[in-house]
Amino acid sequence: MKNSVSLIGNVGGDPETRVTTNGTRITSFSLATSQRWKDKTTGERKEKTEWHRVSCFNGLGKSVEAIVIKGQKLAVDGSIRNTKWTDKDGVERYSYEIIADNVIFLSQGRERQQADSGGEAQRPASSDGFDDDVPF
Repeated sequence: MKNSVSLIGNVGGDPETRVTTNGTRITSFSLATSQRWKDKTTGERKEKTEWHRVSCFNGLGKSVEAIVIKGQKLAVDGSIRNTKWTDKDGVERYSYEIIADNVIFLSQGRERQQADSGGEAQRPASSDGFDDDVPF
């Protein structure tokens, strides 16, 4: 079975890039994904947001660094990596990271915004984003 994940969400901050001592370029950013539903008991609309740390390597990282900006909508395909470490107090900690294989730009990024002459992008009509049949 393959370790595979696909996410669609909004970028939480501009990407950050670092280069390792052996020259590997790593570009990272946070991605927020949300689940929306209507509570079956109260009828109240609810939302839960999860934050994911996404890392892109070398050429993909260079593209992400050049184009991606805070708030942009992206689709990310990749795999999940789990890292375990012991903090300074001796407590075992875990972190999870998405290693991107593919990033699809679903809204305007840095290049498109610079090219536009101030006009607003047209967005397709959509529903309110709430799934009435999804219990939580």
